[in-house]
Amino acid sequence: MFTRIRLFLSRFFHNSQTINNEPLNKVSLIVIILVDIFILINVFTGLDNISRWHLSPAQAYPCYSEWNSYNKQTTKDKDFEILRNSLPYNTNTQSNFRQIYQQQEIGHLGKVSEICLNYGEAKDKLNNSENRQTLTAINQTKDNINKLSQANLNIRNQYDSTLLEKIAGQSPGNSINQVGAEKAKQELDNNNRKISTFKQKIASLQSQLLTKPETIDFLSFLKDETKFTEVDKGYQNASFWYPSLQLIFQSVFLLPLIIIALLAHQFSVKRGYGLIALISWHLLVIFLIPLILKIFQFLQIGAIAEFIFNIISQIFGSLLFLISYVYIFLIPLVGFGLIKFFQTVVFNTKFQAAKRVQKSQCINCAKTIKSHDAHCPHCGYYQYVECHNCHNLTYKKLPYCYHCGADQNPNHS
Repeated sequence: MFTRIRLFLSRFFHNSQTINNEPLNKVSLIVIILVDIFILINVFTGLDNISRWHLSPAQAYPCYSEWNSYNKQTTKDKDFEILRNSLPYNTNTQSNFRQIYQQQEIGHLGKVSEICLNYGEAKDKLNNSENRQTLTAINQTKDNINKLSQANLNIRNQYDSTLLEKIAGQSPGNSINQVGAEKAKQELDNNNRKISTFKQKIASLQSQLLTKPETIDFLSFLKDETKFTEVDKGYQNASFWYPSLQLIFQSVFLLPLIIIALLAHQFSVKRGYGLIALISWHLLVIFLIPLILKIFQFLQIGAIAEFIFNIISQIFGSLLFLISYVYIFLIPLVGFGLIKFFQTVVFNTKFQAAKRVQKSQCINCAKTIKSHDAHCPHCGYYQYVECHNCHNLTYKKLPYCYHCGADQNPNHS
């Protein structure tokens, strides 16, 4: 196995650095590397664009996040909070949430959830000038309360200092504070009365906002467990399959490039077009690298990862670190399986040798040679080996002697 890997890597680097079995000069090698980098950047850019072609779970279910957050909140004023978050702060803004949600479909595959579109429509009904003005009034009143609370804090600091000076017997004329204790207390009481009035005003405005017909309809929509369950199920299902869809689209983007580069390389090798063979080989490697990376990424976050995660969770509970052990042992097995597949099927030396002999090509470099040439004039490879049975010369890497038909691998069985 390791010998095959070493031979594969040796062939790989040989194909990447030579033209017609001659090494590249340094300038040409730098040019090739720069071209590789440029193409690789564009390949990853294309992969990123096509991976976002299908609607993501957040785009297909744009209402899920805030709806789920609302259901998890336990505070008593959560109804007002979601109303405040649903209304723009700018009183001149007239957002159309349903239209914004539906615009996600433009240039993408997939559909936005109809429930979320209805959710956006309910938010649009909230977004009228009267409700925006009410929210603005509430925000301004809260700002006034904050200013008064800060003023009270400053007064209390001075008030405490004044009391200490009074206890120490210091005369008011020598005090470093701007207000006396009596005046400080009077200002505190006045500010507290204003704060109380402002809080009553906020409570009244909030009650006014919460009792509007459009608000009641919106909150009823939010509290409909059947609708949320359907959205939640759809979102979780989309999240499960989205990495798989991304890998499919990325493969659709890469596979034609890989096939074209492979065919161009095979054609140029047969015809002896060294430069085209070199460039097509580099392109083939560049197109394969992102595909391999995306496959490994999918194994970490895709449907297979979710399946393994669920099995580990069911068997071992919270011992989720065991997933790392699974990947540590699983990925090398997959890697060795791929190497075995390519070595025995795609790059099988005996299969390649048989095809090259039939086409009067060198067994090693696949260049066309004359019949019965002992050495390849292109790479110098010796084409024959002595048959262990009849001792005549027969082709290397072929299973049987073409003189006596004896098996050239008698120990294989």
